[in-house]
Amino acid sequence: MSGVVLNLSDTGLAGTLLVLGGARSGKSRLAEACLTALPGPRLYVATGRAWDEEMGARIAQHKSARAHAGWQTVEEPLDVPDVLEQHAHMPVLLDCLTLWLTNLLLEEQDVEAYSARLLQSLSTRLAPTVLVGNEVGLGIVPDNALARRFRDEAGTCTRNWQRRSVGSCLWRRGCPWCSKTTNQPDLASLRRVVWGFEAGPACCYNEGQKAGLFPPYLLERALWLKHW
Repeated sequence: MSGVVLNLSDTGLAGTLLVLGGARSGKSRLAEACLTALPGPRLYVATGRAWDEEMGARIAQHKSARAHAGWQTVEEPLDVPDVLEQHAHMPVLLDCLTLWLTNLLLEEQDVEAYSARLLQSLSTRLAPTVLVGNEVGLGIVPDNALARRFRDEAGTCTRNWQRRSVGSCLWRRGCPWCSKTTNQPDLASLRRVVWGFEAGPACCYNEGQKAGLFPPYLLERALWLKHW
C-alpha cells in the first residue's frame, strides 16, 4: 500500500484505513470514495439503529443512496467482527465505529473484548477495509457518567485501532489532517491537480493519478490549496 491508496491486494491490518471526523465533516464521503475507486462488489456495514423516526428516515435515505451506487449493505449493531470475517474477500466500509460503541455500551457488553475481536477480524481479512468514526474528545467534559464513559471508551478504542491500522485521517471542515500515512505528497504536487479538480471529478482523478495523489480526499485538499 502506498500512503492511504487502497488496492484490492491490501489485506489484514495492512489494508485497514481509519477515518475520523465530526458530524457532517465529510468523513463518510471520503471513506466511500476510497472504496468506490476499486472494482466491486463492495460491502457497507452499517451499525446505526433506528431509535426514533428521524434516525429511521436517515437510515432509509442512506441505504437508498448506497444501493444506487452499487453497495451491498449489512446492518449489524453488535456482531461487527463476525460480519468482517464472513465477508473477508470483499472490500468493506464500516460506518460507524462510535455508533457501534454506543450499541455495546447500551447493551452492557464488554467493550474491550469486542475491540480486541475487531482487531483480530481485521487481521485475517483478505480485502481492504475502511473504518469510520466520530472524534468525540474535543469538547467539554460530559455532565453524566455514561457520557463520560462513552468519551473515554471512544478515545481508548480509536487510539488502539489507529495504532494497528496502516493509515488514519482526521477530517475537519472538509479538509484532511493525516496523522498516519506511509506517503505524504508535497505541496507542489497537490497544487498541480487544482485545475483538474475544477474541470470535474474524472479529470481530477486522472491528474491525481499522474501525480500519485489518489485517494480523492487529497485531491479535494488541492482545491483548498488554490487559495494559498
